[in-house]
Amino acid sequence: MKVSRWFVVITAFFITSLLTANIIAVKLVSVFGFILPAGVVIFPISYIFGDILTEVYGYRMTRFVIWLGFFCNLLTVIAIGIAQALPAAAFWDGQAAYEAILGYTPRLLLASFIAYLIGEFANSFVLARMKIRTQGRHLWMRTIGSTIVGQGLDSVVFVFLAFAGTIPTAGLANAILTQWVFKSAYEALVTPLTYAITNHLKRIEGIDTYDYETNFNPLSVSE
Repeated sequence: MKVSRWFVVITAFFITSLLTANIIAVKLVSVFGFILPAGVVIFPISYIFGDILTEVYGYRMTRFVIWLGFFCNLLTVIAIGIAQALPAAAFWDGQAAYEAILGYTPRLLLASFIAYLIGEFANSFVLARMKIRTQGRHLWMRTIGSTIVGQGLDSVVFVFLAFAGTIPTAGLANAILTQWVFKSAYEALVTPLTYAITNHLKRIEGIDTYDYETNFNPLSVSE
């Protein structure tokens, strides 16, 4: 697989935003009166770069990046878990804080991984299909539309798998709706930036991929 340096740069930003969001998500913040995990300040950026990857390089290349992000995240979680399990030095008193901030419960971890894959693949699929239907016009419609679908699925899957049975149904619905609206609004607000980066990449890379013959199976390793 031959890739350009710009593809590597966008991939690096995508994966960095994903890993950072997962690490800082343990903190709950109040934004305009809504209680949200701190990860929302950067997690939507992974969708923005996912949109850029699909729009410029196509679904097949984005599929590779989504799985790369998944395994990078898995490696991070394993490393954090091993570090947590190792005996602490006798003079170090930060073990409890380390576990509180960086520790993961199996249920939350599983919910996060599944929601990420479903949301990101849905986002890329919708954008790629909409690009064909619109014949490459109305980028704003594709980026916002795909994000509404992807972020919606991400929010529903994560909140339901992570918290169903532990908080009332009304609380689940409120958490899903709040995250969905915030993340989608985030995407809409940065649309000018998405336009700028996408147009710049298309110009300097000399490509503008349309997924007419693409196999959209997320598990496919074929061309």
